[in-house]
Amino acid sequence: MTNDYRLISKRWQTPAVVLAGGCLISVIGFGARSSYGLYLGPMTGDLGWSRETFALAMALQNLFWGLCLPFAGILADRHGPVWVIVAGAIIYALGTVGMTVAQSPWALYLTGGILVGSGVALTAFSLATAAMVRVVGANRRSLVIGLCTAAGSVGQMFYSPITQNVIGQYGWSFAFMVTGASVCLIIPLAFMLPGDPRVSNENVVHTGAGGAIREALKHRGFLLLTGGFFVCGFHVAFITVHLPVYVSDLRLDPMVGALAISLIGTFNIVGSLLSGAFGQRFSKKLGLSGIYSLRALVLLIFLLTPKSALVIYLFAGTMGLLWLSTVPLTAGIIAQVFGIRYMATLYGFVFLSHQLGSFIGVWMGGYIHDATGSYELMWQTGIVLGLVAAVVHLPIDEAPVARLRPV
Repeated sequence: MTNDYRLISKRWQTPAVVLAGGCLISVIGFGARSSYGLYLGPMTGDLGWSRETFALAMALQNLFWGLCLPFAGILADRHGPVWVIVAGAIIYALGTVGMTVAQSPWALYLTGGILVGSGVALTAFSLATAAMVRVVGANRRSLVIGLCTAAGSVGQMFYSPITQNVIGQYGWSFAFMVTGASVCLIIPLAFMLPGDPRVSNENVVHTGAGGAIREALKHRGFLLLTGGFFVCGFHVAFITVHLPVYVSDLRLDPMVGALAISLIGTFNIVGSLLSGAFGQRFSKKLGLSGIYSLRALVLLIFLLTPKSALVIYLFAGTMGLLWLSTVPLTAGIIAQVFGIRYMATLYGFVFLSHQLGSFIGVWMGGYIHDATGSYELMWQTGIVLGLVAAVVHLPIDEAPVARLRPV
């Protein structure tokens, strides 16, 4: 592993330490929020709320995650990721614990929506990933991004069944407190990351993050990538929040839903690593087009198949392979085309589109279910959007911008 970048500010902060710290942050940060859908049924049942109420809180969470991430990326690219992540962990934990005392929808929107969403943005694995790719050579970036993405899925794999067991034995309020306490572990892990965001061997001709953003917004491929990522957010957020309660609607054991979310995380480990390896050897845009096409196919088969626990598990495993396998390829295109100096900033803007899709997917799922008594229209919408995203990625130009090309 080569270190071409002036980032290791302390002797003990070797590339291995940085990679380990980034992956552990991803495990906790992504794992904790991936379990929130398990609270939909018990929380709304105890408090007498509609699914749309809880879904709107989760939609706001995704929205504020997206709105805050560009600013988090700018701060991390300017000052380093450490204190940004520390602040995020504190906000994340406060919002999670605050959900235990949310006795009105507005209190839920503030704690589980705005606070948790903002905290997730400041602890997002994209900040850790941006630090991680700076301590490896360019030929290993896609693989490292895949590694960090897979780490988030390890968190999802463990958090979901553990959270379901805690909810079942001690109630949803205590489960939120346990989750909030676990988020605090991110604070010491943040100090495993280097604090210097500068890159020594990259030609940065624009001035600051603003110049990087202007350059990207003039690039058609960046806009297409941003539009396509909207669909990823729509798929992932809708399924994460609504699949557990959809399973309950089928009169299956609630643990089937929890295990399905865990299976998605388990198989996403494989999918993310394979995606990262694919991106090192082949066209990233073709990989993305293929992933979205396969998502549409899987959703279609699931919609048409009679449901059982086995079918739910097969759907979860297959979708897991395609889950966040989009991330190594999407982030890899950003790094390949625009370089890594302002990668956290640019990924933050692309991810904002992802979170707008998440907001619509989560909220619309609750709204459509309350209006029609079924999720069928949501599954159909997911199929159509998957096909659209598959086409949108094809015209992307993956060549580096002029300032990064050899003279």
